[in-house]
Amino acid sequence: MRRTLSLAATAVSLLALQPTLALAKAEVKADAKADAARSDDPDGVPDPDTATTTRFFQPRKVQSAGTVTVGGQRIDYTAEAGTVVVHQGDWDDADWREKAAAGKGKDEAKDAPAEASMFYTAYFKKGAPSADRPITFLFNGGPGSATVWLHMGAFGPRRVITANDSHTPPAPYNLVDNAYSLLDASDLVFIDAPGAGWSRIAGKDKEKAFWGVDQDVHAFREFIKAFLSDHGRWNSPKFLLGESYGTPRASALVNALQSDDSVDFNGVVLLSAILNFDLSADGPQNNPGVDNAYVVSLPTVAATAWYHNRLAGTRPAELEPFLREVEHFATTDYAMALMQGSTLPDAQRQDMAKRLAGYTGISADYWLRSNLRLNVGQVMQHMQEEQGLTTGRLDTRFSGPTLDPTAKEAGYDPQSAAISSAYISAFNAYARDSLHYTTQQTYKPFAGNEEWDMTHRLPDGSRSESGPLNVMPDLANAMKQNPGLKVLLAGGYYDLATPYFEGLFEARHLPMAPSLQANISYAYYPSGHMVYANEASLKGFHDATAAFIARNSGKH
Repeated sequence: MRRTLSLAATAVSLLALQPTLALAKAEVKADAKADAARSDDPDGVPDPDTATTTRFFQPRKVQSAGTVTVGGQRIDYTAEAGTVVVHQGDWDDADWREKAAAGKGKDEAKDAPAEASMFYTAYFKKGAPSADRPITFLFNGGPGSATVWLHMGAFGPRRVITANDSHTPPAPYNLVDNAYSLLDASDLVFIDAPGAGWSRIAGKDKEKAFWGVDQDVHAFREFIKAFLSDHGRWNSPKFLLGESYGTPRASALVNALQSDDSVDFNGVVLLSAILNFDLSADGPQNNPGVDNAYVVSLPTVAATAWYHNRLAGTRPAELEPFLREVEHFATTDYAMALMQGSTLPDAQRQDMAKRLAGYTGISADYWLRSNLRLNVGQVMQHMQEEQGLTTGRLDTRFSGPTLDPTAKEAGYDPQSAAISSAYISAFNAYARDSLHYTTQQTYKPFAGNEEWDMTHRLPDGSRSESGPLNVMPDLANAMKQNPGLKVLLAGGYYDLATPYFEGLFEARHLPMAPSLQANISYAYYPSGHMVYANEASLKGFHDATAAFIARNSGKH
């Protein structure tokens, strides 16, 4: 599922789309004519033969109402499904008006600056004073993922039921009221990335304009500012919640909003975090000499062996004490052995392989043949190979038939295959039947952004990095410039895509004063990347997030 890291964006406010009194009458008429031409298109795409400006999209919104019960409390809400139009970073919000006044527009459409129509679904609790009510912006990762997963699995008012650790049978799927919706704590805005879901991009070099680290941050940054203006929420307590690649987005985004736009946030929730891509265990063999990825992923490998009863001898009765033991081993003896490289004495190498086998259930011989280093694909392929099973990546509790028993690494992720159809099918039905968002467009779980620009300008603006992405400086800078910013770091013990201990490691190494570490709280669950795929973990994650928002939303 490319919603997470693979195995291997400013905006124009909605007010800016309205003609001002200062415009010439001819321009107003031309603009009105163009808008009228667009109004027949339910998707807001202009007719190039009648449009008189170079705008490709028009914002739209559809409202509906609903009720959900959370913690025994009935919550009546208004739902809003719609789009906000944003533009690339160097776009001038007066330029198209000048071109229209000069009689230009449709003849230059092919060279028009790129823009994106970003789809969202928002939920507002009825009867709550909006000025004081918290508002949370939520997004999945990818990069380039729609936010159907958090929406339909975690915190929306309706959620789809999937099997706990096995393949969910085909349709019909079970869509139920979500007793763990976050609407009890905050209004919610689920945002689809440019090109994903019902978000669309258009214009010259549109992919380069939106598909990259900083471009993506810019799009979300301008979306949020436009949404706050359109809905009168500038003085509301504000939160971000990002999952997977959404965690580096959230870290860079909160820093940009605070540093460049003077918009302080109350808190950030990072679910299944990866802030430093040097720590990714998907392909560390391509980065020899940097062994921390193997260290931070080992506790998850051990958790997986514990879950599938692959440990030699008596299985520890409790998971978490066992993981504390493995964490200590990983950061001491194992890390020291890896640091020695080829100078590690053979006797110590043999002993280390045996100890690794004891913690992981993968043979000492295979550990030796792999130079004491296993990437994620190898673990997936070999953890349950005797049973002919491939172990999940996003959630190692899941297993599926191995595609190629002779392969070195797994050929697919059983967890992704097990639940994706349920999410996509349920959302398509829900959006049309309950949200009344009608469109002929296809809902795309992922944008086709295979060539994502990983270049990122550091917080001080001095240089851009084209190597492995690291937004730890961004999050640290945001916490230093806004000492009131709080962070909730959450994850699942069975997540091999973004191992839980990796998030802990990153948080403990943020370049900031030790006193700011008190602003970070932690919540981990016996689940995978999508912690909400396990109902008990979803309840725990809801309770932790709701409490986090309540703690950090009070008036001064």
